[in-house]
Amino acid sequence: MIKKRGNILWVDDEIEHLKPHILFLEEKGYQLSKATNGQDAIALSKSNQYDLILLDHSMPGMDGIETLAELKKYRSSLLIIMITKTEDEWLMDEAISGQVEQFLIKPVNPSQIFIACKQSLEKNKISEEKATSDYLKQFQQIDNAMQDTLDIDDWWRLYDRLSDWQIKFDKYRDTGLGNILEEQISTCNREFTHFIESNYGLWMDAEDRPMLTKDIVPQYVIPRLKREEKTCLLVVDCMRYDHFKAIMPLLEPMFDIQLEYCLSLLPTATPYSRNAIFSGMFSDELVAKYPRQASDMKEEAPSLNRHEKQFLIDQLKKYKLNEPSVHYHKIWAVEEGNKFQSHIKEYANQDLIALVVNFVDILAHKSSQMDVLKEMVPDESGYRSAVENWLTQSWLLKVLRYFSEMGFNVIMTSDHGSVRVHNDVMVSADRTASSGVRYKYGRNINTNTKNAMIIREPKDYRLPEFGPQPTYIIAKNDSYFVYPNEAHKYQGKFNNSFQHGGISMEEMIVPVAIMKGRPQ
Repeated sequence: MIKKRGNILWVDDEIEHLKPHILFLEEKGYQLSKATNGQDAIALSKSNQYDLILLDHSMPGMDGIETLAELKKYRSSLLIIMITKTEDEWLMDEAISGQVEQFLIKPVNPSQIFIACKQSLEKNKISEEKATSDYLKQFQQIDNAMQDTLDIDDWWRLYDRLSDWQIKFDKYRDTGLGNILEEQISTCNREFTHFIESNYGLWMDAEDRPMLTKDIVPQYVIPRLKREEKTCLLVVDCMRYDHFKAIMPLLEPMFDIQLEYCLSLLPTATPYSRNAIFSGMFSDELVAKYPRQASDMKEEAPSLNRHEKQFLIDQLKKYKLNEPSVHYHKIWAVEEGNKFQSHIKEYANQDLIALVVNFVDILAHKSSQMDVLKEMVPDESGYRSAVENWLTQSWLLKVLRYFSEMGFNVIMTSDHGSVRVHNDVMVSADRTASSGVRYKYGRNINTNTKNAMIIREPKDYRLPEFGPQPTYIIAKNDSYFVYPNEAHKYQGKFNNSFQHGGISMEEMIVPVAIMKGRPQ
């Protein structure tokens, strides 16, 4: 039995000379219809659902380019292969701009036509089947890897592989493997939290510890300033590792990119992890040196990052640089981003531009509060797509293009990621407890150890001690904290939303992209 492959319309004023080609395609399983001019092709396409049109360029009356334009007006997604006798580049440009799938030069043999049809009609299906097969092979490899003793580099490499599969399956959402991948990531996260619980405290005073967010400036920024290289430190708040991998194709034409990672400080929240970037300090050091910051954090002030510029300047002074000029800019809204872009040439004279962008963090928080964003960001794939679409249309891409043309070094990173939460966990606490969803601190605070890491000695984890006998609890995996008397309220608000502050690969494994611009 011949496999049914697709419905094709072949448009050529010499169609009778193409009988061997048509018979060959029909033997391969394609259903062929014929037309000898553009007008008939347009009429037939309106009354039939063709999968592909083979379109000759040189026809009397309406030529192939004109026919192409009319066909696309009616159905923009229609697949069209143009066939022509000429190799003129202008014609290729016209055809490509008209969104043809392929461009073939006469004479063509039946096998050429078959290959072109197969590529156009089946490439997505073939790619999907190949992706499915490859993932199923790697599924067992990843499971086997978790049976070994992994170090933090192993965990990064594993998460890197999982992120690649997430992005690949974004294109093939009908494979049915998305749920399997999601469950495997969940399994990995359970093991990852065990790893963090066992090792994080040991790293605090260890010389051979992993790189943390507090190390980003000394590791990546300071050496470039010492070499007097123009540098931008770009911190995209809440940008995950998979987010960066999703937007990386947008950046690769502009930059040479080396992608590395670091670990967010715990809790994976802005007052701890982002302040660490700009200060180069653990949280306990920070509050000891800056009493205003301690007061802000203790009182849960509306803004817990208002001193970042001062932190950064003080950190640079520690390395005895020759008083580098610094421009710091925090951007919350599109208007502010557009304003920054319009003045970018003024800022480019600075030795260091420090840029904080809050869009991704706002998207995470607002998606739990606004129904329209819940629809736009319903899951992991939607979240990646939203971040990619934002960058594509944003002022930031234009700024990055300018940095590339000027030969800047851009260190693009994040303070922490986020994770989609599903599991509500009851917490007991008094009124002094902090208000976080994925982490809390205070007196008389408690929950079960299955779902949270409980820290009763904050100093062992380089955490500030606010008040007597403080305790921190940090959520694991996909948990979030609720109070018994308000459980229903919090469940309705936070279940299936993106949150941060806890322990997961998505929150802790932070991208660090070293991007070297290509001067024009």
